[in-house]
Amino acid sequence: MENPYTNSVNPEEHAPEPFVGMEFESEEAAKEFYGEYARRVGFVMRIDQCRRSEVDKKILSRRLSCNKQGFYVKAREVFGPVRKPRSSTREGCKAMMLVKFDKSGKWDIKDRRIQELTMELEHQDQLCELYRGMLIGFLNNVDKQTELLSRKVEVVVNSVKEFENNVQRLTQNQ
Repeated sequence: MENPYTNSVNPEEHAPEPFVGMEFESEEAAKEFYGEYARRVGFVMRIDQCRRSEVDKKILSRRLSCNKQGFYVKAREVFGPVRKPRSSTREGCKAMMLVKFDKSGKWDIKDRRIQELTMELEHQDQLCELYRGMLIGFLNNVDKQTELLSRKVEVVVNSVKEFENNVQRLTQNQ
């Protein structure tokens, strides 16, 4: 298979980190590259805006972004009530890659905002680990408290049984 992006070292390797100035043979190659990169890093690519030539309507630039880019606009409620309300998948993610068609006939990256997403994902992973540790500690504490409470209930039950036995003996002796 021919390498669709010209600045890559080896096409068999995972998609390299995109960088400003990276060139592609076609818009499709840029989409394929970013889609593969997005899967590897942990998000889903969405084909976003494009800018077309006013003369021949050819695409001059294309923005590829994370599927969580932007925020949900509640314009549907203007047309009536929503039948099946769903939670929004848009969270304001800023990961994106802008590719432009240049005079040499190649597509190259002019802007990229992926490191923000990567840092956000790393932060979320750290929070997950922290919460996981706190939850495990909480569950261990619950187990200890349950065991302690079980012992106390057992002591109370035994005391009540002993008291009932003593009451029975006293009533039998009288």
